[in-house]
Amino acid sequence: VQLQASGGGLVQAGGSLRVSCVASGRTFSPYYMGWFRQAPGKEREYIASISRSGGSTDYADSVKGRFTISRDNAKNTVYLQMNSLKPEDTAVYYCAARWASGTSRTSGGYSYWGQGTLVTVSS
Repeated sequence: VQLQASGGGLVQAGGSLRVSCVASGRTFSPYYMGWFRQAPGKEREYIASISRSGGSTDYADSVKGRFTISRDNAKNTVYLQMNSLKPEDTAVYYCAARWASGTSRTSGGYSYWGQGTLVTVSS
């Protein structure tokens, strides 16, 4: 499956942004989907994941209550709605697909990756 992330940009602290990831090449619905981010000089960090049906979600503590992951299987798209953004949320955001049962919080648990979209939060 090929993944294409988009929607990044520059936003002020306290603002909101939604990033999207469109899948192509294979049927989207069987994949667990995740979002990760990587800030300059830091390791890739798990953000959130969502089950195949969208009925189950999981979040890192750093974004819980501020970010919401969702998916539209009819559109082959997974979203990450980011609210109350902070400067420390600045990073390249990556979507990833996992062909396995259950979620994973490690990058090694995902087989397919998008190219990333840059989110910059100014103070």
